[in-house]
Amino acid sequence: MSALETRIAAQLDATVDPAVEHFAERLAEESGALAVLFYGSNLRTGSLEGVLDYYVLLPGPQKEKIWPRVSYREWEHDGDILRAKIATMSLATFAEAARGELLDTTIWARFVQPSALIWQRNEAARSEVVAAIADAAKTAARLAVALGPQSGQAEEYWRALFRATYQAEFRVEKAGREDSILSVNAAHFDGLLPLAMDAGGIAYHRDGAVLTPTMEPSEKRRIINWWKRRRRMGKPLNVTRLVKASTTFEGAARYAAWKIERHTGVPVEVTPFREKHPVLAAPGVLFSLWREKRKRAG
Repeated sequence: MSALETRIAAQLDATVDPAVEHFAERLAEESGALAVLFYGSNLRTGSLEGVLDYYVLLPGPQKEKIWPRVSYREWEHDGDILRAKIATMSLATFAEAARGELLDTTIWARFVQPSALIWQRNEAARSEVVAAIADAAKTAARLAVALGPQSGQAEEYWRALFRATYQAEFRVEKAGREDSILSVNAAHFDGLLPLAMDAGGIAYHRDGAVLTPTMEPSEKRRIINWWKRRRRMGKPLNVTRLVKASTTFEGAARYAAWKIERHTGVPVEVTPFREKHPVLAAPGVLFSLWREKRKRAG
């Protein structure tokens, strides 16, 4: 393995709560997965509160044109309810996206950040995932260099990258979100950019903490043009996925009810109609929420 892959492999071995692993095993067995990744704030904190985030990677070609398929699950463990949001897609498509070969920006931008490989079918599957995550780092590093300063510290390049990718996606993030990503994951990003540039064939000069990448103007133009196309498609792709998720998000009603109660303190009954038709039921839920809040305020 390259130095980058060696580092990625070590990071993917991050220790997680046994309950997180057991949940992943259940998801893998049910789906026939090759691998299951765990990511998000719960990976960093080790907490079981909130929603656990999983990526379930399947064998074979991608069956759905709009991916990943998103679902929500609850599991009782030692008297507690664990909640999980599960994204499912083929490992082959995940690897393509990580290499930057697809219009998608979510995979390489998400998985240059910390994740843990908490279940794999065999060593071959593990090797594929390690290679894909390393490719995500190389894809992200190329764009970071193209968008970043001529010379600067690694954080400046990563900051330029995340600022651009958040702006390209249909999501609401507080200003400075890129700074919080880098600060809470400082150990993960420490030294990652030089390794990714080495693996990606980008030459650079180092003067202490300051990096000066060498990128031919033609190569920089190529990468910027590559990015412009993905930036234009970022929001439409995100909207398309949200529309699909509104009709195929298994457990969407239970997930929404839990979120509403957690943030407002108002319990929402999950009726059979709301379970089956979460989008059609949304106006009634919002009206009930508004009425209950007025009652409490009065």
